[in-house]
Amino acid sequence: MIVREKVVVVTGAAKGIGLGLVKRFEAEGARAVISADIEGGSFGMHVDVGREADIQALVKETIARYGQIDLFCSNAGLFIPGDIFAPDEAWLKMRDVHMLAHVYAARAVLPGMLARGEGYLLQTVSAAGLLTSLESVMYAVTKHASLGLAEWLSMTYGDRGIKVSALCPQGVRTDMLMQDPNNFLMQGSVSVEQVCDCVIQGLAKEQFLILPHPEVAEYFRRKATDYDRWLRGMRRLRSEVMGA
Repeated sequence: MIVREKVVVVTGAAKGIGLGLVKRFEAEGARAVISADIEGGSFGMHVDVGREADIQALVKETIARYGQIDLFCSNAGLFIPGDIFAPDEAWLKMRDVHMLAHVYAARAVLPGMLARGEGYLLQTVSAAGLLTSLESVMYAVTKHASLGLAEWLSMTYGDRGIKVSALCPQGVRTDMLMQDPNNFLMQGSVSVEQVCDCVIQGLAKEQFLILPHPEVAEYFRRKATDYDRWLRGMRRLRSEVMGA
């Protein structure tokens, strides 16, 4: 997809990758870029992506104003550190934002896209969906669920004109990462602008996996080739990182 003259919706658009995408899509000549965030957005709407009614209202208002949605970017995310003993409230919050929000978005936009025979879903997943997260089991699990949903949407609706991409960056220099300068992901991190470059290129090629860190593909290959060896390596890495 070339975003010029397209109608685009971006959630989690107040800062970080979401804000970067809004600016980049506008610079690329999109007909309209609708920003949505829990702090407010394009229509002055308070959009909590974990509430299906909010997503439905966002989509309804966008279609009423612009006729259709060409590209829906489910980008909202958060990070809560924790292990298996983290409270249910944290688990459910991460589930709502990282998995159910993507379900709600698909439910809201697919009828119109399928009727036209075209449309694009971009989900910000994270490399954690392919690999894991050392500091948060909730982040690892919910990002795996997000990737699984993107795969299912692609294989189910791909032959009906629906394109799906999963954006899977590793360390990105957003507020989330920069608040911890000792985070091991700082090494090799990329800027929001670099992520946006990769998104534009990935959308143009209609790639399923958009990887701002190409090395993630190699890590994923090693994981799939020898799971037990990968797990041993991750135990060592976790011991080093968490120990530090």
